[in-house]
Amino acid sequence: MSDAKIVIIDTGCANVSSVRFAIERLGYDVTISRDPDVVLAADKLFLPGVGTASEAMKNLEERDLISLVREVKQPLLGICLGMQLLGKSSQEGKEQVNCLGHVDADTTLMEMGELPLPHMGWNTVTPVNNHPLFKDIPENSYFYFVHSYAMPVGDYTIGQCDYGKPFTAAVQSGNYYGVQFHPERSSKAGAQLIKNFLEM
Repeated sequence: MSDAKIVIIDTGCANVSSVRFAIERLGYDVTISRDPDVVLAADKLFLPGVGTASEAMKNLEERDLISLVREVKQPLLGICLGMQLLGKSSQEGKEQVNCLGHVDADTTLMEMGELPLPHMGWNTVTPVNNHPLFKDIPENSYFYFVHSYAMPVGDYTIGQCDYGKPFTAAVQSGNYYGVQFHPERSSKAGAQLIKNFLEM
């Protein structure tokens, strides 16, 4: 069992049990918390999220987590909606929801031609510049996606996926990382990605 302090930030807008189980299977103890002392003392942080950006940001505000997430200096991994919250804003209908602003990108409704939304199921991710988050993950590995909104490809992109057109599947800005897919539901490739993040 590793001595590393791993914390899943308790946002109130995610089912954290599957993320927790995926980390524990790798031999780590996990704490779920929104206590600033616990969060700031962690070695690695996870920010999972499901649902809408407006509800998630409302939850973060009500739990005094917005300034806390902005304060962290250790590596943080946003998952699915958690990655989108790291951007500047997220489209929701005709509205733009202000997000955390760590990544210089806006999340918008996907343009996928004739393909159905949400983008649900398995798809391949192409790493950019052999990013260490994808270390020891075979080429053309599949990851599990469930989403209708995405960030465009940009300088922050460390992994991209195609669904109608390319979009950002993984992101890094300083100590903030994010994946649009669900690594905790992505079999061996997802487990390896979580392991890579924990060992970075």
